[in-house]
Order: sequence, then C-alpha cells, then structure tokens
Amino acid sequence: MKLVLFDVDGTLVTQPGTELRFFKHLLRAGLLGPRQLGVAACYSVLLFPRYGRNTLRKNKSYLSGLPVSIVAEQAEQFVADTLAQCLISATVKRLREHVEAADRVALLTGTPQFIADPLARYLGAHFALGALCARRGDQFAGGLPLRHPFNRTKVDAARQIAQQFGLPLSEAVAYGDSVNDAALFRNVRRSIAIMPGQRLRAMARAEGWEVIAG
Repeated sequence: MKLVLFDVDGTLVTQPGTELRFFKHLLRAGLLGPRQLGVAACYSVLLFPRYGRNTLRKNKSYLSGLPVSIVAEQAEQFVADTLAQCLISATVKRLREHVEAADRVALLTGTPQFIADPLARYLGAHFALGALCARRGDQFAGGLPLRHPFNRTKVDAARQIAQQFGLPLSEAVAYGDSVNDAALFRNVRRSIAIMPGQRLRAMARAEGWEVIAG
C-alpha cells in the first residue's frame, strides 16, 4: 500500500480549470450579483502586485456573502452535471487502478474544498485536500483562502496527508500537469506528468519522470 496524490485541473479534469467552470455555473444559477463581482474585482486589484498572473488562483472573493450550504449544494450538482463530462480518461483509469490495488488515493488541489470533496467521492478517491476559503459564520468571506495547496505549499499539504494515512511521502506517487507540481514531484518516489507543457516536459526528461501524453 502506498499514498497516491492526484492534482485536479489539467490532470483529472480538462482545462479550463474547475473553479472557472464553477464561477460560470454560479452565474447561470443567478447566485453571483454585483456584490460578489465587485468584491472580487477589488481584491484582484489589491492582490495583483503580490501574485501577478496567479491572482485569480488566489482570489476567492467571488464567494463573498454566499451561504456555505448553498455553495456546497451547487458544487455537488456541478460535479455530477459538468465535471463528470470533463474527465481525462487516461488519468481516471490510473486512479481507479490504484484504488483497486488498495493504495490510498487522495486529490491534492488548489480548487476549493467544496468542489474537491464531491469530485473525490465521484471518482472513488479516499480523501481530498483543496483550498479552504475564508468564512464568516455560515457565509463565505472575501479575501485570500485560509489554505491553498499550490506550488511549494502543495508539498506541505502532501506531508499532512501522508501523516494522516501513516504512509511515507518519500514512497508516494504523484500525478500533475504543471511546472507548479515540480516541487511535489521532487519529494515523492514516482512522478507522472500528465499532458505536460514544454517546461514540464523538459523537466520530466531531465528528472526521469513518466509522461502521459494527450
């Protein structure tokens, strides 16, 4: 038995990212109004000098004021109706093979926890660790997420998962599609790059990582 970690966007689910798709889902459902869009725009301006092109990954303020329970219900529906049609079959096949082999399979992603959880259940994964969005009581708040597994912070999150399962991260398997997964790849025994771009493909060639092409 070993720990197996799967990224989501671009690894299990085709691009564009799950959160952009969910944003559009909330728009169609009529749940995003001027308040949410205005707060999100303001935070984008404030966060851009610090995070640059990663600002949209960090900015969860479009959820501001929305009830946590309503968002969770919408996320369940979104996974069943939308993400289920956007899965990358080769990676999903690997995930299910790991489950059948009695490995401990976890999703490790920057997508919000309320999306990661139903997606893990749908796929049959044992656990999910995603972005933890700020809350005020029973509503989401604006600002940065309290937790956002991304790039090097993904390694810290992976260590937490490994500790929870009582399995060494150094013996784990990791699947990812981005150069932002490289830090995690260097902390596990086996790394698999899914449909990598030019930079990750070059890293994979240099490091001896497996590549699954599109």
